[in-house]
Amino acid sequence: MDELTMLIKQEIKKQYRSVRQFAFSVGIAQTTVVSALKNGVSGTGFNTVMKMCKALNIQVFDFETPLVINDNVISLLKKYNALDKLAEHTVQTVLNVEYDRCKADSLKSAKR
Repeated sequence: MDELTMLIKQEIKKQYRSVRQFAFSVGIAQTTVVSALKNGVSGTGFNTVMKMCKALNIQVFDFETPLVINDNVISLLKKYNALDKLAEHTVQTVLNVEYDRCKADSLKSAKR
């Protein structure tokens, strides 16, 4: 499954708890959302995908690397931009360790 579809699915769970609630809130047919999440958003209409992304605060700069940009992310970026080189290195090291841990957990969950 592509990254954008996985991110949309993750954010729906996090922000809305159910696909039904998300579809109703955004005004997209539940069957359309279910199909997009099952088959990947690449087969879904562009306007529908953009509507879903906008509702979930997902910024799509390209389809390879979709990002959720919310107030927390903006706050983190502002703080990161104020760091010196040593602090940047420390943050990047911790971030890489945590990213690897989460990715490993995600792979374990996917195998179940």
